[in-house]
Amino acid sequence: MDNVYPVTEIYGSSGESIDDAIRRAVAAAQKTLRILEWFEVTDIRGHIQPDGTMGHFQVGVKLGFRLDQKSAPSD
Repeated sequence: MDNVYPVTEIYGSSGESIDDAIRRAVAAAQKTLRILEWFEVTDIRGHIQPDGTMGHFQVGVKLGFRLDQKSAPSD
């Protein structure tokens, strides 16, 4: 089956872990994007507090989703 995947990129953050930042980004995207198929982490970075401790993790995530063919107008 051939598919076409539009792609969007978002950033998620978490004070817990990189994994949690990814999960938060995907969960946020699922609130507005339908039929999410895959993700790709494109960027990982973190924030360092003035006292030198780890503040939070930030991840860039590309998300691929399928177009909803049922809602598309027919020719």
